[in-house]
Amino acid sequence: MHRQALITNGAGLITKAQQFGAAVGLAVVIGILIPGVGNTSEAAPQVAISTMSAPMEMARDELVTLEPLDVHPRTSLHIVDQLRQNHYLKKPLDDQLSSEIFENYLDSLDAAKVYFLQADIQALEQYRYLLDDALVRGNLDPAFEIFNLYQQRLNERLEFLLSELGKSLSVVDFEADESIEIDRENASWPADVAELDTIWRKRLKAAALNMKLNGKEISEIETLLTKRYTNRLKQSSQTKSEDAFQLYVNAFASTYDPHTQYFSPRTSQNFNINMSLSLEGIGAVLRNEDEYTSVVELVPAGPADKSGLISPSDRIVSVGQGGKGPLIDVVGWRLDDVVELIRGPKGSTVRLEIIPNTTDDESTKVIQITRNTVKLEEQAAQKRVLELTSNGQTKRIGIIEVPTFYVDFKAVQQGDPNYKSTTRDVHRLIDELTSEGDGIDGLIVDLRTNGGGSLQEADSLTGLFIKSGPTVQVKAANRRANIYADTDDSVAWEGPMAVLVNRLSASASEIFAGAIQDYGRGIIIGNQTFGKGTVQTLVPLNRGQLKITAAKFYRVSGQSTQHQGVLPDIEFPEVYDSERIGESSLDDAMPWDVIQPAVYPHATQIETLLPELQTLHDRRTSDQPDFNYMRALAERSKEYSHRTQLSLQESKRTREKEQEDGWRLDLENTLRVAKGEESVESLDALDELMNEQRDEEPEPEKDAMLTESGKILLDYIGLTHQIALVERAPDTSGTTIQ
Repeated sequence: MHRQALITNGAGLITKAQQFGAAVGLAVVIGILIPGVGNTSEAAPQVAISTMSAPMEMARDELVTLEPLDVHPRTSLHIVDQLRQNHYLKKPLDDQLSSEIFENYLDSLDAAKVYFLQADIQALEQYRYLLDDALVRGNLDPAFEIFNLYQQRLNERLEFLLSELGKSLSVVDFEADESIEIDRENASWPADVAELDTIWRKRLKAAALNMKLNGKEISEIETLLTKRYTNRLKQSSQTKSEDAFQLYVNAFASTYDPHTQYFSPRTSQNFNINMSLSLEGIGAVLRNEDEYTSVVELVPAGPADKSGLISPSDRIVSVGQGGKGPLIDVVGWRLDDVVELIRGPKGSTVRLEIIPNTTDDESTKVIQITRNTVKLEEQAAQKRVLELTSNGQTKRIGIIEVPTFYVDFKAVQQGDPNYKSTTRDVHRLIDELTSEGDGIDGLIVDLRTNGGGSLQEADSLTGLFIKSGPTVQVKAANRRANIYADTDDSVAWEGPMAVLVNRLSASASEIFAGAIQDYGRGIIIGNQTFGKGTVQTLVPLNRGQLKITAAKFYRVSGQSTQHQGVLPDIEFPEVYDSERIGESSLDDAMPWDVIQPAVYPHATQIETLLPELQTLHDRRTSDQPDFNYMRALAERSKEYSHRTQLSLQESKRTREKEQEDGWRLDLENTLRVAKGEESVESLDALDELMNEQRDEEPEPEKDAMLTESGKILLDYIGLTHQIALVERAPDTSGTTIQ
């Protein structure tokens, strides 16, 4: 397999909703890829962004029955053949797989069970064990029959909502004591139209109540919702056969794993444009999630990332152009249409109304981001020095932050001897850290939120810290593992080191962290990593292209990084919800497994000292303000994740919001006071204060996780020094030296 065909970088934050969405449901990135990553970049389909106007309101069109295009059967046969021959997993296309395809297809169309009736599902059951035979023959009739029925039910529901809005929301009792199910994944299919109507009346009331709680008047809410559902009805009439085909074949592809996807011609074209690194935007990967467009991840050093105003799992409600352009409601829109609104030229401004992932009541806020390009130098590794006091002495810990694993392929191909790459930059930064002043006593490589990048860079960066030996194994199906290795005995840093990771550290980050851990070369600190241990490659088709999982990564110890990721030696409180983010949260994710280990030297000193290091860490952070703060947020997030109902009573929701705001304000002020800062009067005042401080150069001493990582590293240095003294001291008395 040609190395540059591998797609290895990126956290691959893909869910079934992302793969399928409401109609086309493929994740897209708004912004540009990391320069230098080139064809090793792993992201979901990524789409170029240019401004467009909102869909115009038009008379409701008659529902069109969709049929496969003449080219679709041949394309589906090509996809079947590619998956059978080239996917890492070898699955028989039989009745069991047919049943999985059937379930995936229904899930992609109606995951919340709010469109199809129980009678519909009973009628469609005839296809459960026939889809395998149909795929082998290139017969797409069952897929289109199911999709056309979905389109009919979708239009019926939208017509119902518009009919209800025509009765006026002023008659709705917002004080009635009722609630709505938050998650209907395990709910039964509605028994009849009356039950379905009840579900949708509550969904309409929930949407109206959210707007009401966000300060909108009933008349404004009626106008906005009427426009929203009219637009969705118009978009439904514009659904094409290609949309149905893409949805269906991705239901098939996803039975293999969540990273195997079919790209339609339009998606393929946009993906290839993005690979040319010529895009401008905000730098965010988006997906469809129910009716919303939600943020999957932020491109490091991109406009969205640098703004600090938006985070993964935030949901976008509306989009506006410039500082004063009207906010256009995008709930229920196709993902590619939302992208077209957000994308725009460098220097222009986009406003987003978002539901932050930290809220449970769906309250919104409006943020403003200036579109820009992402420059390679902004993605490059950077150094800092953390000064800590240990036993009355000042110790210097070097920090190297690596946002992504990059290499300027174009410069390499042109023979430029000064091309930029992660490894070259980190080597230079280490030289600078060791030569400046008194040098450094230890080194931390910060890989938090590093979604990956070049496989070759993960390999060569590992070589900066080991004398020589294997770094990672890449195994295709039914083949021996290909072992990448460092053959250069020179090292850039031989001293004590740690690697800091979190849930968004993925792919190449996991390769590096796993190798450092396997060699016993450094302490892994932070959180369980993402767990993306698969390798994708692009296969051109007669129509579109297929991203297919062709291989898996394995650590030199033989352990897969897939699903499980890298487990830290010392764990910090989890700031991301691991049930929603990470490979283990994805349906049909490939499993963790083990292969034959490579031959490599392994030091055991860190393993021996871990119990004592853990005790010292626990003692130090048991009442540390920042760690108390993180633990409180993590616990609160767990409480919310178990909620199954959302109240539709306005007074109760108002009280809940006041209580939540009060809890959050108290938590923030407790932290501020403990750190010697003044308390704030409101969350709005806190937001203003944080916005003022956003452009300030971050100080490592103010980063609690970095500071604690430095202290853990100093503990390790101290313990190894004690061991060295014991080993060197002559024992002439016959007693043990402590």
